[in-house]
Amino acid sequence: MFKKKELKLGEIIAFWVAFPLTAVFASFFIIFYLDLANGPVVILVLMLIGIVSCIVGTILLRKFAHFYVRLFPLFVFILMSAILLPLAKPGYAPKKAYYYDNPTYTEVMHLANGDVKGVYNEDKSVRIYAGIPYAEAPVGEYRWKEPQQLKNWEGVRDASYFAPKNIQEGTNSSVTDTLVDIYSSRGWYPDFAHHPFETMSEDSLYLNIWRPNTNETNLPILVYIHGGSLMHGSSSGEEYNGEEMAKKGVIMITIAYRLGALGYFAHEDLIAESVNHTTGNYGLLDQIEALKWINANATYFGGDSSNITIAGESAGSSSVSALCVSPLANGLFKRAIGESSSIVSKRPPHTYRKMSDALKMGHDIMKEFGCSSIEELRKVPAEKLVNSQYQNSGMTLDGYALRDDKTPHEVYLANENNEEALLNGFNLKEADAFVIPTYLFNPTNKDNITDRVIGTFGENVGKKILKLYEKKIEEDAFNAFNEIFSVFWFMEPHHAWSTLARDNGENVYSYLFTKENNYHGTYHSGEIIYAYGNVKRDTHSYRYNFTDLYLSEKMLTYWSNFAKTGNPNEENLTNWETWNTSSKLIELGVDTRMIDDPYMELYPLIEEYQEEQLIKDSINA
Repeated sequence: MFKKKELKLGEIIAFWVAFPLTAVFASFFIIFYLDLANGPVVILVLMLIGIVSCIVGTILLRKFAHFYVRLFPLFVFILMSAILLPLAKPGYAPKKAYYYDNPTYTEVMHLANGDVKGVYNEDKSVRIYAGIPYAEAPVGEYRWKEPQQLKNWEGVRDASYFAPKNIQEGTNSSVTDTLVDIYSSRGWYPDFAHHPFETMSEDSLYLNIWRPNTNETNLPILVYIHGGSLMHGSSSGEEYNGEEMAKKGVIMITIAYRLGALGYFAHEDLIAESVNHTTGNYGLLDQIEALKWINANATYFGGDSSNITIAGESAGSSSVSALCVSPLANGLFKRAIGESSSIVSKRPPHTYRKMSDALKMGHDIMKEFGCSSIEELRKVPAEKLVNSQYQNSGMTLDGYALRDDKTPHEVYLANENNEEALLNGFNLKEADAFVIPTYLFNPTNKDNITDRVIGTFGENVGKKILKLYEKKIEEDAFNAFNEIFSVFWFMEPHHAWSTLARDNGENVYSYLFTKENNYHGTYHSGEIIYAYGNVKRDTHSYRYNFTDLYLSEKMLTYWSNFAKTGNPNEENLTNWETWNTSSKLIELGVDTRMIDDPYMELYPLIEEYQEEQLIKDSINA
């Protein structure tokens, strides 16, 4: 039926050159995509079989005269790809709190509201209790209400799995995650293992406990609040897994809280129905409720309620600074660790808003979903609410969780903050991960940096900043611009925090993280995995080396010592001087040493800009 034909020389050359190149390109694209998509390995195997079959079939049928016969293997392969590639995506699954097969369960632990049974880590040096509720589920009529006190439960809860993370906007993209990994690690390191996403739920007010497997009691407690712009994140992140901290003799607890429109939505009707006349800070109130639960239950899991340190990174650090000025958090903790964000500047650059701004956004969200009442909005599915076009990424001066008669800055000026000691700091390239994507297709250079700086800071302060950075701009405008915004968004808020805390008589320890590696390096969040001792737990050998392990052990020791006594130092470590006496930072990098803060000349200009904006705010009020 189908005749063969002799191929001409040109057809032979075209076939044996063009076809192999096309096959190689198609194979690479599919393999690359399947790494990005993080689908089941079986799909990768089937697609590889399909590629090989297509190549072999095309070679065998190359002499058939009928065009469609020769293309038949390709048609089959295209059909196979159309069916299988959309299936190449992770599923959702609960996340285990342990990392080995056939875990050993702990004895039952009694808590104020019921019993739980956790698991040991692999060498049985740590007991892990995951997914413990600290408040009632904030669903149904409890959506946008203060957290409800936890009721008792019957039986023994299985605490070997983390609870679902708080439902959040649809950023769970394995393609995006892998592309970020490629960019961060400056190379492609394929990983075809299947990594399912964590399950998500509106019912998410849970916490996780790691404690030493000893009979010790009255152990210090470190409570970690995850970051994510108050819109993303999880209490089960690998970078701040609490196992290594527990091995240092500190009970580590990570907490979840409401995020985005579920955590920071504000509306006048909610103020009216609240017994505390509050709205806009449900996530912050969750954090306070978690601290109350921890204080009430500390003796059950062997902790000392009088020796609690709160810690966090990014929005978690902003939350820590908010807890430091919240009247509701007074007496619930002793010390604070803040990494890469605070809201105690004169005019904080992010994670913070006035009630009027919060209420306006609340009205915009009501219109977005076509609702005329809170009752109607409570019926909107949570997965739709968290994908609102409006970014609920700021804590609100509500007069309850946060005072409305004084800003956080003014609370510190009045010496009415809650912590007794502060460890805080920032990374060398904080803003790069935010600035670079913003200007991806039009990077900053000497020709456009003037407009961009003045466009943000105005003529007065902008020109002063350009003058200060004149030499750096001439040498490298791209990095000079990124540095300016790192200082604006991150360094200056910590400088303000350190200054205010020092002036109130606290011991303050400040750091600058400068350790580069083959992953996040000194970008925003790059220090977390070091500070909580989890470099050794990373499974990607290309990311870190022995110098990173060495620094991680140092930082874990500093952080755990601070949680124990308020002093990070011990023998054989570089002495971390208090910021009180020297105004110096400790550099945490290849070398660990005390250095002068390199941004001291820029801070006054950032503060001048803040003061100008405060004047404008008062005029527009």
